[in-house]
Amino acid sequence: MLYDRIEPELSLTNLIDCYWVIESNDRTPRQQKIIPDGFPEIIFHYRDPYRIKLSGEWELQTKKLFAGQIRNHFLLENTGSSGMIGIKFKPAGLTKLFGIDMQNYTDNVADLDSVLESEFHFVSEILLSPTPYFEKVDVLNQFFTKKKAGNTKSSQIIEQTLELISENNGVISVSELTSTLDVGERKLERLFNKYVGLSPKFYSRIIRFNYIFQVIQKKKLSWSEVAHLSGYYDQSHFISNFQEFTGEDPSSYFFENDNMANFFLKRPIEN
Repeated sequence: MLYDRIEPELSLTNLIDCYWVIESNDRTPRQQKIIPDGFPEIIFHYRDPYRIKLSGEWELQTKKLFAGQIRNHFLLENTGSSGMIGIKFKPAGLTKLFGIDMQNYTDNVADLDSVLESEFHFVSEILLSPTPYFEKVDVLNQFFTKKKAGNTKSSQIIEQTLELISENNGVISVSELTSTLDVGERKLERLFNKYVGLSPKFYSRIIRFNYIFQVIQKKKLSWSEVAHLSGYYDQSHFISNFQEFTGEDPSSYFFENDNMANFFLKRPIEN
């Protein structure tokens, strides 16, 4: 299976985290676990669609998807050969670009046309075609470069909040955020839910959890060392949080496996 991550044009890095591509000719059905990472996405399936199990029954996905923030893991399963290209937006990117109230799409993977109607009409044809994916990335860069992103006082507050949470790897309280930014807690909660789709506290928990996947790339660390470096007060708290987001114990999770969850979550750790 091919996994590739492509950086957006420099002018788009405040809106888009990356583009990603997954391809495989293997038609054998295989389940993949998707874990919260704090980024919303738009996804185009240009080969066979996937089935999804968010909760309850399995459902067949449409070719074009809008994926909001998720608070728990869910399952995907291919129905044939895999071919998809995704746009992983910065946490507030979709609201800044399209004015979307992201809290309406939390824990939701919806048909793209039901959310943004004709916004992607002119690029969908090539994105759903067998055109080489690097050409599709060029089309997406051109498309988003032409969009006008909103830059308001509210969006600036959210960007500053996201930066503080990221700088602290999620280990920062809401009171520390409001004090640093000189903004009321109620206002911050309201804006963060609108722009990101989660509360600042829950988003911080996801970022702290995600940081585990960077720390774990360091060799020969005990679980207590991983917990400490990831900002957890004790190992039991670390294990509980890991189980919440993955449904597994860290000792039984296969960090080295070549799968979607590890592809999305592993990033180079900064020294």
